[in-house]
Amino acid sequence: MPLQVWDAERDVRNLFIAPEIRARIMRFEPHQLSAGHTHDVGHEMFLVLAGQAEFTIDGESSVLGPGQACVARAGQWHEVRAVGDGPMTLYLSVTPHIEPTHTQWEHEGGARLPYRYGVATRAEREAATQPVPPADVLLERHLAASAALAEAAQANAAAQLAAAGSLREALDSGDPAAAHAAVDAMWAAFSAFYNCLRTSERAWNDLAPAVAGE
Repeated sequence: MPLQVWDAERDVRNLFIAPEIRARIMRFEPHQLSAGHTHDVGHEMFLVLAGQAEFTIDGESSVLGPGQACVARAGQWHEVRAVGDGPMTLYLSVTPHIEPTHTQWEHEGGARLPYRYGVATRAEREAATQPVPPADVLLERHLAASAALAEAAQANAAAQLAAAGSLREALDSGDPAAAHAAVDAMWAAFSAFYNCLRTSERAWNDLAPAVAGE
């Protein structure tokens, strides 16, 4: 994969999309206000690049300038407004990026609106040159990934339990080398499980917008 370099003046769009993170540059016109929302599972980090922005997160507001950052944690209602007479540019990332990425509400503290799928990646899907697989293919891929994830979770739990015994012995005996080896074994099982989780997340992110997206 070649090194990719983005420019905040030119690349006002999604920069990188993966289940682990969606990163983008956004530009707001003076006094423009984003729609308030939450994320069911994602934390959203903001970094102001130019101009000034007022962030309201979980009922608290603050004005940030270039080089300042803040975060809206999963479940926290938040909105962003450009302040001042000039435009505002910011970088944001949502981690993880799992559909539906945004949860909309009638107003802060109001009723939840119906879920919307694929909104944050609509431009990329519309620009895609490869045809989207049929819904039944995506569904089977999702079900297979879910089954593999369940198997990996069981295997990971068993491996953690087995390695935990070795780790306890190493800790009791004060053997750092044995403790390190036990943790290595735990990591090997956990990383295998996590890779299955990422595959499952990708399958879900493909399925949901394809059959219920806008």
